[in-house]
Amino acid sequence: MKRRDFLKLTGALGGSGLLPLSTLLAAAQDAAPGATGEPFDYAWLKGLARQLSTQAPREHTIELPEPIRDLDWDDYQAIRYRPPRALWADEAGSAFRAQLFHLGLYYKTPVRIYEVIDGRAHELAFDPARFDYGETGIDGERLPADLGFAGFRLHHRDDWVRDVAAFLGASYFRAVSDSLQYGMSARGLAIDTATDKDEEFPDFTRFWLERPEGEEGSVVVHALLESPSVTGAYRFVIGYQDGVVMDIDAALYPRRAIERLGVAPLTSMYLIGENDRDANWDWRPEIHDSDGLSIHADNGEWLWRPLTNPDRLRFNAFGERAPRGFGLLQRDRNFDHYQDDGVFYDRRPSVWVEPKGDWGEGAIQLVELPTLDETFDNIVAFWNPAKTTQPGEELLFGYRLHWCDTPPARPSLARCVATRTGLGGVVGQRREYFSWRFVVDFAGGPLPLDEDAEVEPVIDASAGRVEITSARPLDEIEGYRAMFDVVPPDEGTEPITLRLFLRSGDRPLTETWLYEWTPPPAEERKLRNPGHL
Repeated sequence: MKRRDFLKLTGALGGSGLLPLSTLLAAAQDAAPGATGEPFDYAWLKGLARQLSTQAPREHTIELPEPIRDLDWDDYQAIRYRPPRALWADEAGSAFRAQLFHLGLYYKTPVRIYEVIDGRAHELAFDPARFDYGETGIDGERLPADLGFAGFRLHHRDDWVRDVAAFLGASYFRAVSDSLQYGMSARGLAIDTATDKDEEFPDFTRFWLERPEGEEGSVVVHALLESPSVTGAYRFVIGYQDGVVMDIDAALYPRRAIERLGVAPLTSMYLIGENDRDANWDWRPEIHDSDGLSIHADNGEWLWRPLTNPDRLRFNAFGERAPRGFGLLQRDRNFDHYQDDGVFYDRRPSVWVEPKGDWGEGAIQLVELPTLDETFDNIVAFWNPAKTTQPGEELLFGYRLHWCDTPPARPSLARCVATRTGLGGVVGQRREYFSWRFVVDFAGGPLPLDEDAEVEPVIDASAGRVEITSARPLDEIEGYRAMFDVVPPDEGTEPITLRLFLRSGDRPLTETWLYEWTPPPAEERKLRNPGHL
């Protein structure tokens, strides 16, 4: 890739009031220390993204130079940024510092990073002196002077050692909750996920980091997004207090009609859990970054959809208008349920998306992919507008991401705290046909109730027959347990959608539990009757 030909624009960017991109790039590439930089703001970035959308897309991945081309995981991890070289390390009152990621391993797309001081952008030149190469044997002085970086991470004054947010790879970024534990990730945009087309992964190709002023407790980051189908301008206002909160504004400029646009996409991992034990060879009882999708619908209803590790791709859509909020949550925070003292799945952050403004018609879409490996992210959730995007449009989205242990928005009703499944039937009686049992626990909200309260499970199934239903108090969780069996159609293997909530009289007590169950083929429906029955 010829870096000086990376972006060539002519003329001024309409309406920005700032210098054209070509002027900025030339100055940024050749700037000497102490140069004055060039004017920058979000309006200029939107103008840049709009103009780029009218041009042919560019390939950003490069052939890495030999010293870093074949790094393995351990060697890449051994390359450390020198903390004294962190951005704003010399600013006594700054709440944040930034360190840069080196290219190598999976990260072969250089990003250009600028510091914005008093409204003027200064490019950060690659300098091997920023890095400690440890025992890798890499001679940083042999690397190209225009190599660029892979991304950056942010540290907060509460703990200068452990980072609280990182932007690294494509348009992926992640952050921590109050536990300072990483887990699931977010993306700038998802394109054609789970369609018959190849999924497209846009890149953040440039970042502009505004020098924090005083002790405001937040840092502003701008990003340019590019892909064959769309360009975009992003603005992040990032704060940290009991977890990271990101206020995000995105302006998107499609290059083509996009079949499935995923706004505010969240990416997570679910291998095994209490409701899905198919991958049961691991010694740990549960392995997941998130255990469910929570939705606060436009009509005020709260929905909880436990995650699964399906045997084939599974796709679900929820709602007809933008929700009040949605997120992939790790509700189960009991160490005993995971027993992992290495990566601590019980501490993984939940991420809650809070839309700003009216996103219009569309649906929350959930994609679940099969996986045999906990290092593979197999869960994706995002907002998909109902209207197909068209080239030449400007799409504006604003939202807030909460990286948290407990989401800021919670139902006043009881929440689902566990879902378990297994073979149905009555213990001690011979099974004459196949059924599958669902056990759903609810706690919080109006629970527990008085002993004389009458509680009814309201259950809907899209196919098959529901039987052996019950709802009874469960003192151990100060809540209620609902149980029921589903008898599938004769030999059908089509997914069955299940819906459940508890009520007392006309009053709902719980959020709505949703589930999709795929019955096994007829030859795999083992009754497992013991010989003495």
